[in-house]
Amino acid sequence: MNRVVHPIEVESYRRLRARLDTSHFPPLTRAVVERVIHSAADLDYATDLVMDEGDLEKAHAALHSGAPVVTDVEMVAAGITRRETVCRLRDAESGPGLTRSAHAIRLAHEQVGPGAIWVIGNAPTALEELLTLDAAPALVIGLPVGFVGAVESKAALRESGLPAVSNVSEKGGSAVASAALNALLYHPTHPSEETS
Repeated sequence: MNRVVHPIEVESYRRLRARLDTSHFPPLTRAVVERVIHSAADLDYATDLVMDEGDLEKAHAALHSGAPVVTDVEMVAAGITRRETVCRLRDAESGPGLTRSAHAIRLAHEQVGPGAIWVIGNAPTALEELLTLDAAPALVIGLPVGFVGAVESKAALRESGLPAVSNVSEKGGSAVASAALNALLYHPTHPSEETS
């Protein structure tokens, strides 16, 4: 993907790298770690994030081959640039034992089927619901934020064995979830295209 990088972003990355050595990370992991840190100005994400380079390579290929991207909330969708997303929250309804966010995940699963990239940055219940479905995702970016259910839902994601980006702490949110997806979206598909 060709995109013009603003001088402020260039300087931000320069300062980030001056404060934190990310050169030991494999390429896609480094891209995700740096973009998440850039989005939150929080260097602790370098040790809080959990991901596997092999999973990221497969997800990167799927993303650039047109895999659907599903988000739990419109704030995550708004942060994903240059890519159509599916967010069914407006169509969802809460019910007994089912949050609106969880229902939205069910609706999205019915729409996109297997092989999608799921980006969850707001609702732990959305991530919990996704784990009950036979979604066969290309990747789950599971970074919901909060003091209730966030840590537990992300731990369940890691235990599921699904290809994933998650983090250990309560931190997360729409901005970091969309940043993780954008890192894969912006990363070149050919090594010769790398600029940083």
